Amino acid sequence: MWDAIVIGSGIGGLAAAAGLAKRGRRVLVLEQHDQPGGQTQTFRRHDWVFATGVHYLAGVGPDAGPDGQFGRLLHWLGDGALQFAPCANPYDIVRWPGFEFGIAHPEAAYRDALLRRFGHEREAIDRWFAACAQARRTAATLFAAHSLPHWMATALRWLRGTQLEQLAARTVADEVAGIGDAQLRGVLAARWGDYGPPPAQAPFVEHALVTGAYNAGAYYPVGGPARFAEVLGATVRQAGGELRLGADVQRIRVQGGRVVGVSIEQAGERVEERAPVVISAFGVGNTVQRLDDDVAAAWQRTVQALSPGVAYLALYVGLEGDIAAAGAGSANQWIYDGADVGRLWRDPTDGDSPNLFVSFSSLKDPAYRGQPAAEVLAIADPAVCARWLAAEDGGGDDYLAWKDWVADRLLTQFKSAFPALAPMVRFHELATPLTQRRYTRTPDGAMYGLELTGARLTSPALDVRTPLPGLLLAGQDVFGPGVPAAFMSGMVAAACVEPALWSALRA
Repeated sequence: MWDAIVIGSGIGGLAAAAGLAKRGRRVLVLEQHDQPGGQTQTFRRHDWVFATGVHYLAGVGPDAGPDGQFGRLLHWLGDGALQFAPCANPYDIVRWPGFEFGIAHPEAAYRDALLRRFGHEREAIDRWFAACAQARRTAATLFAAHSLPHWMATALRWLRGTQLEQLAARTVADEVAGIGDAQLRGVLAARWGDYGPPPAQAPFVEHALVTGAYNAGAYYPVGGPARFAEVLGATVRQAGGELRLGADVQRIRVQGGRVVGVSIEQAGERVEERAPVVISAFGVGNTVQRLDDDVAAAWQRTVQALSPGVAYLALYVGLEGDIAAAGAGSANQWIYDGADVGRLWRDPTDGDSPNLFVSFSSLKDPAYRGQPAAEVLAIADPAVCARWLAAEDGGGDDYLAWKDWVADRLLTQFKSAFPALAPMVRFHELATPLTQRRYTRTPDGAMYGLELTGARLTSPALDVRTPLPGLLLAGQDVFGPGVPAAFMSGMVAAACVEPALWSALRA
């Protein structure tokens, strides 16, 4: 019998497993794919290595306070083996025809740049940063509600539920609505791809948290994002644990009203593994699908009512030559067709994407060895692949033809945005929501799992502790999208099992 079983080897599952391993617990980590890491995995095509879900990170710099906590925890879990390189500063560049603006850190530099560019909107800029600071302070209560024991979380929601609901319901669009300058509104709202929904639906508190995290700098893992699984997996194994690939969890076993283990399908065989604790880090929807219908039935119904979030299409571009000399850099490029930055790609066969996110990962990693690589993301309406997601055969030739069409269209947009790089392109490959669903099991291949709404942020169904004894949750569905949030959910789940870890979380 294992001390704990973790389902999913994304950063949330790895954090939970490594945290428990640091306390001497033997943990079995189960991953259905043949590569560990979830959204932190990389893949190779010929001489190019591509990052699937990590394009920059916050919280891993030298800051001795809360802004450096993520990095300190990683240093402890990985015995100092994980290193991070700073990205350019400005680290994000917002562009549309005839306009470009670089977003720098610290926050004072970003604010000063806005005032130089939009001096006539000084009052609006002051209000924006004051609102961001207030939202980040209040957001701590949201995380506490998802972390506490049920009776304490219930009491907290009873005392402050109305305030939390109002905070979570206010959108980014609500916050920028009173700003007269359309370009300023566009810059402030532009980076919604860091957490999912466009400004009209995105909770402002999530925007403030995610974008504000980069006030202490933007970084990239040295050796690439795959280092997370390499290093944290080693920590798990050193304590007698195992990271098992190709292990597809079919059932979460319950006996006497509590979890007792899981049933796995591996290499065509059914395997039973037992543990008094199961930490599910492969999505709350996938979790309830592995339970019998009569187990925590009310909780299951609440989870099943939640919807998947936005979709995305990712074009992986292999280049040859000195791309830095041709205008590429380690800053991310947020490219729009105009100052109205909040539109999803509705029909990839009938027009260009109104949004592009471009990351040159090979220029961010000082240890990268290979030909230059770029990732091009377009955030789309979830309906773009609905017909093929619902098809038993995945769409067949019809889907493949559509995929080729979209890949060519995105490549044309990339070349138009970076004309000096166009002659250097040697390879491209498209990933769709079907690809995402296959490799990470997100619902309908959604970019960040569950739809990010105010209701999701305040839902007690997404607490770390579930109503089923022995079953805990981790991953993006708990604390929110992105690597640091998923990681912290894993650490909290581990601390619920091994209370000594709470002191590490306060360090």
